[in-house]
Amino acid sequence: MSGSTPRRLLAALRPPPRAVDWSIFAAVVLAAGSGVLSFLGVRPAWVPVFWFHRAVGLALTVLLGFKLARVRYRLTDRRQWRPSTALSVVTALTAIATIATGVLWVFGFVPEIPYFQFLSVHVGLGLLLVVLMVAHQRTRFRPPRRVDFQRRRTTMQYSVLLIAGALSYRGQQALNAAFDTPGDERRLTGSRRRDGDGNASFPVTSWVADSPDPVDIDAYRLSVEGAVDASVSLSYDQLDPTSSAEVLLDCTSGWYTEQEWEGVAVGDLLDLVDPDDAATHVRFVSVTGYRWSLPIEEAREAMLATHVGGERLSHGHGRPLRLVAPGRRGFQWVKWVERVEVRKRGDPAQWLATLISGFD
Repeated sequence: MSGSTPRRLLAALRPPPRAVDWSIFAAVVLAAGSGVLSFLGVRPAWVPVFWFHRAVGLALTVLLGFKLARVRYRLTDRRQWRPSTALSVVTALTAIATIATGVLWVFGFVPEIPYFQFLSVHVGLGLLLVVLMVAHQRTRFRPPRRVDFQRRRTTMQYSVLLIAGALSYRGQQALNAAFDTPGDERRLTGSRRRDGDGNASFPVTSWVADSPDPVDIDAYRLSVEGAVDASVSLSYDQLDPTSSAEVLLDCTSGWYTEQEWEGVAVGDLLDLVDPDDAATHVRFVSVTGYRWSLPIEEAREAMLATHVGGERLSHGHGRPLRLVAPGRRGFQWVKWVERVEVRKRGDPAQWLATLISGFD
């Protein structure tokens, strides 16, 4: 009798099968979308994005449990296998791996993986899961029915799941604090601290295919051009540090570091060229073709660093010049800067440049 009570409780909480299937699909898409959006967030105002991402992940865990409990017989009985079963199995395993890597990251128990940051594995699995879910839905497509989502019982079931997700999230935080796990040291972005000063204290990470040869310092020139009164071209010897600041670098691969950066204030460079009154943005371009733009007033507060932690930047960290943009994520801190362009408009195509930079 007691054994049937949990089963009855689970049956009461389980939404209709079709509602579960489409809820899983929606949860995967929302988790991936909020995860990608979180790459931009580094200020406290972005906290709701990270909360939402974690809450959706918890909901996906419960929904996936309902789904697997319903279809387990198809996996254990070979007579139930269909050509699409292999895709279903791969999709399920990818979903479980995505959730597992997220849980490990939250609690801070992160294995060392050569060439990759562990959070990047979670991100890659999540993006792969979106593709697999689309393919899976096509093989077993059943359009959603309004009746599956409009029943009062279904509304109550989802309300209970939402409350349970919120309690689980708070419980995870309490466990981290109670057991002093490594996950208790994360920032709002989920990144964990890297201690130390200088080049060796934080990882060398590059975007997609960005892996240039070391820049020839003797031949190097920094161009400042665009919507300006007069362009300038400066050698490396003319870029003696005139500014310093302690700035936090938060990388989307899951770590952050606070370092003392030294270099040339972008505001001083702009004063040299006298930007046009209509100028609105400043674009920073790497030797790889990678680029990012900042609003001109924000750019004036940025720096082109030559040193970090009292050391000259290493090649891997962006020598000769790396953009230091306070309040921006690491992928926006352009490395190996060779050109600063003052512009009268933004640069939406910079997102495409991040994907193709470094490819010959």
